[in-house]
Amino acid sequence: MRGSTTLRSILTSTADQIGHTDMLRLNSLSTLTGCEILVKCEYQNPGGSIKDRAALQMVTEAMDEGNLREGMTIVEGTAGNTGIGLSVVARSFGLEMLAVMPRGQTIEKQRMIELHGGQLHLVDPCPFANPDHFYHTARRLAEQREDCWWANQFENLANTRAHLNHTGPEIWQQTGGRIDALVSVCGTGGTIAGNSAYLKSQSEQVSIWLIDPEGSGIVSYLRSGQYQSTGSSLTEGIGIMRTVDNFRQASIDHAVTLPDQDLVTISRAVRDRDGLVLGSSSALNVAGALFVAAQSVRHGATGTVIVSFACDAGERSFSKLYNSAFLQQRGLRTDSESVESLFERYLSAADESAVTVDEPGP
Repeated sequence: MRGSTTLRSILTSTADQIGHTDMLRLNSLSTLTGCEILVKCEYQNPGGSIKDRAALQMVTEAMDEGNLREGMTIVEGTAGNTGIGLSVVARSFGLEMLAVMPRGQTIEKQRMIELHGGQLHLVDPCPFANPDHFYHTARRLAEQREDCWWANQFENLANTRAHLNHTGPEIWQQTGGRIDALVSVCGTGGTIAGNSAYLKSQSEQVSIWLIDPEGSGIVSYLRSGQYQSTGSSLTEGIGIMRTVDNFRQASIDHAVTLPDQDLVTISRAVRDRDGLVLGSSSALNVAGALFVAAQSVRHGATGTVIVSFACDAGERSFSKLYNSAFLQQRGLRTDSESVESLFERYLSAADESAVTVDEPGP
């Protein structure tokens, strides 16, 4: 039986659709673990991801401060989702959008930027130290024209405020304050920073878990103060090899690195059993939630309420996460193990597999 639904009033722009997303219980994983595993359905935003929230906050603050005016062009370096979100928001405020994206991201994200009226500027992928990195290219392009504004999502703290002021309060209200753990991947750091700040302001007992893909150095940084990594991941825009202002605001209690094979397993299980198609970042989030559930059970806790994010729409991961040929090239299988086996493996994982941060924060 469907639950009751409260309809919002008639909206006057696409940007007004951003936020107020549903919370969904993943029945299959909750039953398996004895915990409450919930995901906030950020794919319901008009641009299909949680990055719509940061896009709206960055743009509205810049307009309020007089740094961005109707007719100007937003410029941003992006792996895709922020570029899509900014394209959606730009159209709502009479702005143009130029997204600088490294080649190799899913073609679905490129198409979404253009479908929403954004202009796409592709560059070759390269290390951050290279002046041709997409981040530096976006900054240069914005600086070359007086009618451009650089969003700078990594350092712009409006990114964090989007979640401090909106997403975090929504989570607290939707769970009735019954949340034991928040699980999140990290790209710019805005999502985990804003939500951790709000939730810990309500209860210091909320545990914040950062989930890192292979190829990212955040877990290494939290363990030793140095960014080091091995391997790579099919996730896009997740993980980082440098400290940025938004990430500095995060309050993190634990962090763990999970391999791509786990998110492939999770994506099929949730699709087949719960009817939810996860994007790659979302699948990593849910794998992290399963890991946290296993650690709770391992330490004798039952009924733990764990919240994470279905942070992007699954269809934009079709050419990678749901492409058998692509997965095979990376040595990944869709039938390597069941979700029950994955949970058992997480149950037996040594405590040392996760980093515990003695002083919460990066």
